[in-house]
Amino acid sequence: MERDRDNAGRARNARPRDGLGRPLPRGATGVPTMPDDLEVTPSSALALAQSLLDEGRPFHAHEVLEAAWKSAPPSERELWRGLAQLAVGLTHLHRGNATGAAALLSRAADRIEAFSPAPHQIDGPGLVAWARAITAGAEPVPPVPQLQLT
Repeated sequence: MERDRDNAGRARNARPRDGLGRPLPRGATGVPTMPDDLEVTPSSALALAQSLLDEGRPFHAHEVLEAAWKSAPPSERELWRGLAQLAVGLTHLHRGNATGAAALLSRAADRIEAFSPAPHQIDGPGLVAWARAITAGAEPVPPVPQLQLT
């Protein structure tokens, strides 16, 4: 099967997606996703990602955080990578993949924990504690934390 490509030849998946980011058959009606060329500032990325997490759309929050990761200064890239992994871990949790969720949340916690204090008012300790609770099998699953200190 031929892959979807953009004008520059980069692979793109143009298939529609469900609310948790799973590809649907071509022609199916999916939910809107973030554009591949999304440009965000740290504050707008955190606000949009938080809104998406609050709406139960962690896959979409991951897309926003990934865009921030790709445009972040080198000194912050691993933090944003960890935040994106946190959202992907939550996506796996919602999909029922506890093993995948634990692996991603563990890596996310390690990355986020390396930033103390975290820039942009990011609640590093709270996010790390939440991710570690999930990887330890907390039941019931604690509510999704706030990305930023309030």
